[in-house]
Amino acid sequence: MLEIAGNRAPERARAVPTVDTATKPIRLILVDDDVDFRDAASAELEDLGFSVTSFADGWRLLAAAANGLAADIVVLDWMMPAMAGLDLLKRLREAGVPWPVVFLTGRSTPSLESEALDHGALDFVDKTRGLPILARRVRKILQSAQAPAEAAATEDIVQRGPLLLNGSTKRAFWDGADINLTLMEFRVVRLLVTSAGDFVSYRAVYDVVHHAGFIAGSGENGYRSNVRSTIKRIRMKIRAVDPTFDRIENYPSFGYRWEDDAGGAAAPSSDALSVRA
Repeated sequence: MLEIAGNRAPERARAVPTVDTATKPIRLILVDDDVDFRDAASAELEDLGFSVTSFADGWRLLAAAANGLAADIVVLDWMMPAMAGLDLLKRLREAGVPWPVVFLTGRSTPSLESEALDHGALDFVDKTRGLPILARRVRKILQSAQAPAEAAATEDIVQRGPLLLNGSTKRAFWDGADINLTLMEFRVVRLLVTSAGDFVSYRAVYDVVHHAGFIAGSGENGYRSNVRSTIKRIRMKIRAVDPTFDRIENYPSFGYRWEDDAGGAAAPSSDALSVRA
């Protein structure tokens, strides 16, 4: 059972629960203060195969989470009078609630989208795109949470300098201190570390979080904003333990690399840059 009390948070969950999307309905929580939209959206999502629980505001959701509510994913409106969607996302994370979060909002602007992704949302969908698009994105997010975990099962321990990655628990440590990475952040760090010294494209980083071909956000290169936000959060978490951390280097037109102990990796080749990153 979760305890919601100020800034006090119980031990945080280490991974997003995997969901067998092929055999049982996805348990989706919808939070929106507009009763007409909430009722209509809930009905349509149920027609699309979801099991929907809806709430008029974040306080009701937090109370339900504290009482053991089970869910696979949360869909939030951005602007709600009792508690803004971004504030609700923060409170869920402070409470150790691991549910992945998607924003469904009529206020779709690049600045708000970036802010949502910076705080850990996995997608930001404009309401005008329709609920079938939301449904497809939700399914892709949850399906992608399963496949990489299976592929990584044999990578139990990865050690590089002060960093230790425990593949069985999906926890990362820097000089022995847990740096509290989310599952998505853990996958990105593992990809960079196992490719240490080589640049990894934006697309490759994004694919370990979602899946090949998936794009979140606005425009065909929307995933780049998501990747930059993820790398920013990873750097901040490691720097909270080691303020001198500077191992993740950016090559702006291509992607990122984890600087190995030898340093001095070359920039991506022209052949690599010719492939959309």
